[in-house]
Amino acid sequence: MEFGICLHSKIDDIDLVVEAEQLGFDAAWFADSQMLWSDCYSCMAVAAGRTSRIRLGTGVSVVDTRIAPVTAHSIATINVLAPGRTFLGVGNGFTAWRLMARNPARLAEFEAFLDTTRRLLRGEEAPFTHRGRTTDVAFQMADLGFVNVTDPVPIHVSAFGPKGQALAGAYGDGLIAAVPPQRKAIQRCLTNAAQGAAAAGRVFDESAFQLTTLTAIAILEPGEDMTSDRIIEQCGPMALMSLHYAYERQRQFAVDPPTHLRSIWDDYVGLVEQAPEAQRHYRIHAGHGTYLHPDEIRFVSPELIQASCIVGRLGEVVEKIGELEAAGLDQVMVLPSFSARYRAAREVGSLIRALG
Repeated sequence: MEFGICLHSKIDDIDLVVEAEQLGFDAAWFADSQMLWSDCYSCMAVAAGRTSRIRLGTGVSVVDTRIAPVTAHSIATINVLAPGRTFLGVGNGFTAWRLMARNPARLAEFEAFLDTTRRLLRGEEAPFTHRGRTTDVAFQMADLGFVNVTDPVPIHVSAFGPKGQALAGAYGDGLIAAVPPQRKAIQRCLTNAAQGAAAAGRVFDESAFQLTTLTAIAILEPGEDMTSDRIIEQCGPMALMSLHYAYERQRQFAVDPPTHLRSIWDDYVGLVEQAPEAQRHYRIHAGHGTYLHPDEIRFVSPELIQASCIVGRLGEVVEKIGELEAAGLDQVMVLPSFSARYRAAREVGSLIRALG
């Protein structure tokens, strides 16, 4: 099993990446949400100069907040600094669009973005559609070293639904999901990706295709349980993102919340909808994945944590990771709260050592 750390991209907090490399992490994923954090590509450029082994990539870059040629250009520039250890995570956007009161990119736009980006990162000419016009585009001076499209840049597609996961199989080298830590959820993701590959005429090699899940991990101390302030602080922001996501899906698609959220749903919706409609996009994502909004702490229950995080004694977490690996999971990407990021990284470091 590989381990990655998802970073709240912060241009002056690269020490965390350096320490993660020393702790044995395999990858550092730099979050891309322009209304929340620092620019992810700037952070990667700094990190490239301070690390030598850990892989560096976006976690995830967002469709159409930067057009496809710009995204390909940005990650190919990082590939000059960290050849052979640069990757691109890409998704259709959650907070990057929602915090501007816009819906994420549609599936057709996502597919076109992936096609253009993948071709450009292979050094090929690619079709690019913008403002109703399609033309071919290609890097003109890659041979002079302005960008690196010689060393491969794997593309990891972030998608939570079957159609998006099929795009990962059709265009990507991996899939990123935030699946519950359960065997059946992992197998469902791989099936969707395989079907997408088949539809695109690609051979799906499960051994080469990387499945990554986003979660938070905490190792319980003696006498501690999931109601402790430490666990709530460390895992709460990750757990609460499921509420933010479910609210947006219900608002846009009239989708009912998952079963484990229904007992708190009316209370949560009432809280969010106290905010005026014109400012509600701020309230929905307050503290998103970073810190606990004081009004939302009451929703962080053991049930909510268990649905999206991996928490237990060291031996229990080791056993759970083994089960997920046997089911086909390749990497665990850990997103702790901002305040607990160094402590959480060290806890995962102890897990990496325990796994050998």
